[in-house]
Amino acid sequence: MQTIDRARLARQLELEQQRFIDTHPKSRELFQRAQKSLLAGVPMSWMVKWAGSFPVFVTSGKGAHFTDVDGQDYLDLCLGDTGAMTGHAPDAVLETITERLRQGVTFMLPTVDAVWVGEELARRFGLPCWQVCLTATDANRFALRIARALTRRPKVLVFNYCYHGTVDETFATLHDGVVGPRSGNLGPQVNPAETTKVIEFNDIPALEAALAPGDVAAVLAEPAMTNIGIVHPEPGYHDALRAITRRTGTLLIIDETHTICTGPGGYTQAFGLQPDLFVIGKPIGSGIPTAVYGMSEEVADRARTQTPLEDIDTNGIGGTLAGNALALAAMRVTLEKVLTPENFERMIPLAERFEQGVEEVIEDFDLPWIVKRLGCRAEYWFRPTPPRNGGEAAAAVDFELDQYMHLYALNRGILMTPFHNMALVSPYTSESDIDRHTAVFREAVRSLAG
Repeated sequence: MQTIDRARLARQLELEQQRFIDTHPKSRELFQRAQKSLLAGVPMSWMVKWAGSFPVFVTSGKGAHFTDVDGQDYLDLCLGDTGAMTGHAPDAVLETITERLRQGVTFMLPTVDAVWVGEELARRFGLPCWQVCLTATDANRFALRIARALTRRPKVLVFNYCYHGTVDETFATLHDGVVGPRSGNLGPQVNPAETTKVIEFNDIPALEAALAPGDVAAVLAEPAMTNIGIVHPEPGYHDALRAITRRTGTLLIIDETHTICTGPGGYTQAFGLQPDLFVIGKPIGSGIPTAVYGMSEEVADRARTQTPLEDIDTNGIGGTLAGNALALAAMRVTLEKVLTPENFERMIPLAERFEQGVEEVIEDFDLPWIVKRLGCRAEYWFRPTPPRNGGEAAAAVDFELDQYMHLYALNRGILMTPFHNMALVSPYTSESDIDRHTAVFREAVRSLAG
């Protein structure tokens, strides 16, 4: 089966869509009711991107599973697109945040947990100075503000088809080599060509050319791209990125919100990266909204002098709930008891098992597909070779086939990440969970083979 029969795919997708409707009556009813009060019938618009005619409405989750309003159990390989990488409602976290709730949630003042968290972040990721906010989007925005303030430069450089949350400057892509708004960029405040340079990942000559004029404040990068699928850096690329940014006086911001899947200290610790600023959000609070950004000693020393005390509350960095007591408590217990070396030692081999299972199916059906892995995260692609950059990855997207594979799995109790074919392993995921996915993946492929 070298190619997919598109007519058969369309027929099978229609059957799966009807099966989904028939088996989710309560979710359908809630979605129809929500149309009257929620834009698009959901609390956040991207929640309609799930395969099927409407999203599944959830009642509860525990570990690597959750239950919907129709009483169906699901293996969760999406895990809140990394927000629930720790698993749902981990016991240690529940105990800690419950106690913190009893003692108060937010004071606009630090707690003892803040000191512990700062010290642990410095130990894990190697940067000595940290600040806390609510989302990785905020952390990236604040890091870019600091970079512009220190360098007095207007531009930011990102990689084609990157994603760093809803940061305006990063919603840019290349259109025939010209920078412009990414497809779907709703009401950009300015044309991103005014604020942003975009190049392809792994292209060292393009990086040299983009930074040579000396107008770029910072390069903002995932150490391995994950938001257009997993795209690994080529050998020597990070050495070149660091050398060129230093030579041109450009700050390097590494966003590890997804690549924490590499290990307890992220890609940065595993591969000895040396960023000027470092960002991570989502998973470090076990689902409690929080994020952090760290900086080198040099950046911290320079940043301390940027804003006088009388203006510190209106400098564009912060937020009333940033660094609240509940978030700090959640981060402390997550780092201390959940995102531990011992748990990664369990999670990564399970992702390897996922990778091997999918590869076997691809080989058995002679498909021109591949599967790639980063730590405890894995993803399959509808192309025969690994993409080198975001442009190649985006060109491989097959929305109809994506929808089918997702919906086929969902109808059999497995949730994948909706934006691509990615699976994430939690500390609670089991070998039987992974083998269950392999079996369903095989069934899905066989259904297309006829």
